[in-house]
Amino acid sequence: MATPFFERPILNSPYSVPTQHHALDSEGQPLDQEPAQGRRRSSLITPVPKSKKQRGKGRQTALGLGDGTDLSAAEQAYNPTPIINEIRGHVASWRALSSPADWGVTSTTQRLLQH
Repeated sequence: MATPFFERPILNSPYSVPTQHHALDSEGQPLDQEPAQGRRRSSLITPVPKSKKQRGKGRQTALGLGDGTDLSAAEQAYNPTPIINEIRGHVASWRALSSPADWGVTSTTQRLLQH
């Protein structure tokens, strides 16, 4: 039996604000649930399909790439999701403005946005 994710993987139009999303577990795998209402918050996940068979007895827990002293800690700690979620909030506020005169853009930009 297929899960709701595989029955209908695309829930929203690419031209409007998302109204539903598939719930994901901590590893980015879709949960066997009906779609949740609202937009999912941005987060860094990489959904990778689970393997059908586990080969070997143990799993690799780390990449042996050294101790990390040659890499900047700031480069490793960069996380763009807070700014993405903040921008989404500003865009939602902007979309709620009903009058194009309140948009604060030039007349050319106004016509393009209305297009």
